[in-house]
Amino acid sequence: MKTIVTMTMNPAIDKSSSVAHVAAERKLYCKPPRFEPGGGGVNVSRAIKKLGGESNLLYPAGGLTGERLQELLDQEGIDHRPFPIEGLIRESLVILEESSGRQYRFGMPGPEFQEHEWEQSLNALSAVNPTPDYLVASGSLPPGVPTDFYARVARVGKERGSKVIIDVSGEAMKEALKEGVYLIKPNVREFRELIGKEIKEEPQIKAAARKMVKSGRCEVLVLSLGAAGALMVSEEITEHILPPTVPIVSKVGAGDSMVAGIVLSLARGKTLRESVLFGAAAGAAAVMTPGTELCRREDAERLFESMVSGSE
Repeated sequence: MKTIVTMTMNPAIDKSSSVAHVAAERKLYCKPPRFEPGGGGVNVSRAIKKLGGESNLLYPAGGLTGERLQELLDQEGIDHRPFPIEGLIRESLVILEESSGRQYRFGMPGPEFQEHEWEQSLNALSAVNPTPDYLVASGSLPPGVPTDFYARVARVGKERGSKVIIDVSGEAMKEALKEGVYLIKPNVREFRELIGKEIKEEPQIKAAARKMVKSGRCEVLVLSLGAAGALMVSEEITEHILPPTVPIVSKVGAGDSMVAGIVLSLARGKTLRESVLFGAAAGAAAVMTPGTELCRREDAERLFESMVSGSE
């Protein structure tokens, strides 16, 4: 199998719990919390592991929370390479209101980075051996990291011959696309921000996606359509992939699971279409799990088989 490196600059420790009712100005007694590693690239590596694959995770770690994050990654058997920073790694909180089934998600800001700290992450990426066949950069940028950081990541990856997959939003994505990448996976809102147009109808979306691919900013665009599935666009293919119908328990981690399914299948030598189908299956599998739990391999593989047989 080809090698995969994932990278995130704003990892977190995700704490999840539940309570019967959420009410203002009352002491709420939650169930025992669950702690898991979190953040874009972290979750992509975790999902790859759950799907039966391997990857190498690059990320910053600082303070007691950074030490705890490393322990949690060790417990899951993730191959990871932290680089030290002075600030504390952030925490996030997900609370399920049992009476309504609603989720309340609280994301904390990341630590303030010094210039030498984010620069050392690029040096660490340049030093990864062997050179990764696929490089996935995912997640928000913490304070102090420049908006063109992922463009720099893409440049390093391309210079080393890696296929670069970027899963971020806003200005960071715009800057990365100026450099040119292999694959991106925005949702509809993020795609509208990228092109600067309020498009709604599928023919308009397809035309805009094809235009972006032809511009050379990315080779493959996988547009997440939520419950409507995904739109896959490359030079050769434009296809609307319909998702399997599954019970929705939690949407946390669905996007990261989808990216994990795509890159893992590509690394296994599958076609682009097969890989995006498996990514869609992994994303659907993730919404079937509670809290911050990601996809389960058996669910993803079963859903993939049903999608393949249904599309034949």
